[in-house]
Amino acid sequence: MKHIRLVLGIIGIATATMAAVAEQAPAQQAPAQPPAAAPQTQKPAPPPAPGAPPQAAIDSPLLRSYSPVTRARLLNPEDRNWLQIRRTYNGWGYSPLDKINVSNVSRLKLVWSAQTMEPGSHQAPPLINNGVMFISTPNNQVAAYDAKTGTLLWRYKRVRPQGAFVAHPSNRGLALYGDKVYYGAGEAVVVALDAKTGKEVWAKEVFNNKINYYITLAPLAADGKILVGASGGEFGVRGYVAALDPENGNELWRAYMIPEPGEPGSETWPKGGEQWKTGGASVWVTGNYDPDTNIAYWGTGNGGPWMGDQRPGDNLYVASTVAINVATGKIVGHFQYNPNESFDWDEVSPPLLIDFRRGGQTVRGLINASRSGYLWFLERTKNGPIRFVEGKPYVNQTVFKSLDPKTGKPEYNPETVPGTGKEATYCPSLHGGKNWPPAAYNPRTRMMYIPANNNMCQTLVGVEVKYVPGRGFTGTGMTKGPGTTLKEGAKHVGEVQAWNVDTGQLAWTHTYRQANWGPILTTGGNLLFAGGTPDQMFHAFDATNGKLLWEFKTSSGVEGPPAAFEVDGRHYIAVLTGWGADANGAGGTVARLLGEPVPTVQLVGAVYVFAVE
Repeated sequence: MKHIRLVLGIIGIATATMAAVAEQAPAQQAPAQPPAAAPQTQKPAPPPAPGAPPQAAIDSPLLRSYSPVTRARLLNPEDRNWLQIRRTYNGWGYSPLDKINVSNVSRLKLVWSAQTMEPGSHQAPPLINNGVMFISTPNNQVAAYDAKTGTLLWRYKRVRPQGAFVAHPSNRGLALYGDKVYYGAGEAVVVALDAKTGKEVWAKEVFNNKINYYITLAPLAADGKILVGASGGEFGVRGYVAALDPENGNELWRAYMIPEPGEPGSETWPKGGEQWKTGGASVWVTGNYDPDTNIAYWGTGNGGPWMGDQRPGDNLYVASTVAINVATGKIVGHFQYNPNESFDWDEVSPPLLIDFRRGGQTVRGLINASRSGYLWFLERTKNGPIRFVEGKPYVNQTVFKSLDPKTGKPEYNPETVPGTGKEATYCPSLHGGKNWPPAAYNPRTRMMYIPANNNMCQTLVGVEVKYVPGRGFTGTGMTKGPGTTLKEGAKHVGEVQAWNVDTGQLAWTHTYRQANWGPILTTGGNLLFAGGTPDQMFHAFDATNGKLLWEFKTSSGVEGPPAAFEVDGRHYIAVLTGWGADANGAGGTVARLLGEPVPTVQLVGAVYVFAVE
């Protein structure tokens, strides 16, 4: 999530105006199969001058007949569509579509592609609603395409205000609800766009960017609300989730991830101190949601500063999964993975809602491949509390000596815990066993698929740091040796792992020599799609045994979550490419540790859409 040597030096893009524009590009049918590494470019029309009205979207039957995204459709999405970032509220990343399958995926060909005109880490999935595809990119851009032909329908570009600070300009996606598209602009502003035109309906500052709150995640449309969370824990913010009225953006409730004195959990912070005000626990990734209980599950980041000895106590709800009642905004449950977190193991990925078998019984489950390198099997309850079932390492992990069999609370090996003036080495590295890229679950195979990184270790040391609004608040110093190292004898880092959720056992592993930053899609065709490596490859595997069945070299590395959809009876796979951020930094680090040339990866993003010939 954060690269320790870069995060404090990244400067948000400053511009002269706050104008947001929607722009139109001429319709263009892409050729059936352009060159693999050279996506077709659709040249956008020049943007209007500041203050000029936005240009209209093209006159398209798809837009004229656009289908509003209702609560009912989000609860039970049509197989042909991909209406949310993971398609369904449970976070599975699974499509039931099966016309692309293990028997024909070798004939998968590129149908169309288009450059996004933006460089950097593209971390959003395409959303598809009855043939209309919506994408978001770094630097505040949203675009709509004809999903079948690649014709650009409209493009929206929000220009950042002068002085805005956005440490990570990446964006992890959109939300569709009603006739609007909801987008979290990096400068902590939530924007509602007209889905038919790309015109801005409203824009609301939700978090205070002046003290370096910013947004990376996709909004979540649930219970008639738009839910968002803020990043910025490395600057000493106090993380929270907010619910907005979808019609006007007015705030309906706010749930802070660090309790103030007197609230439940405040006893886990220093008594009489004010560390809770700058304690971090920011929210980087969209939560998953259980509509049966109206509870959403959000992951939280690490504490501020990074070294736990500067904020004694367990520090709820840092590095936790937090259960929030979506009707009220009340925190009704939690599970903390790393009490008094000191490793930069943000646990921001929400657990997948997967019911699994244990001891002959079905558990209403939450399963999370955490940054700490442990795979957690938890139980979600109807009224909110989260119960521990099982935890085990899925990568090399040196920090946890044991887990409490009832609560799951880890006992640390003190030699591996860094502190203020205390240098320590631990595994996995600060990038974790799995970073933000989401895992996936296939109900046919009963397997959960993890984009993992193994064999990486980290050395950290803390220094005293004073909170100054808007400045870095990590409290980390220079180590005596290399900060990141490889486990002795290691020959690879990246992995795709498959775990049987009912046995809790590893079923298969595919290894990459380089680090893996590839979100996973799995399908009813018994397939698994993922990219994530600096060789720029996009892969398809047999979901049952991990056999590599197909690969395609894109124009850049693949950090975006793939999506599957159907138009006019034909099934498609879509993904955004665009390399940068931590994936790019990790690629260089791993290459140097392996004694290999640092990979050179094209950074400009593109949309790719594939179908069987």
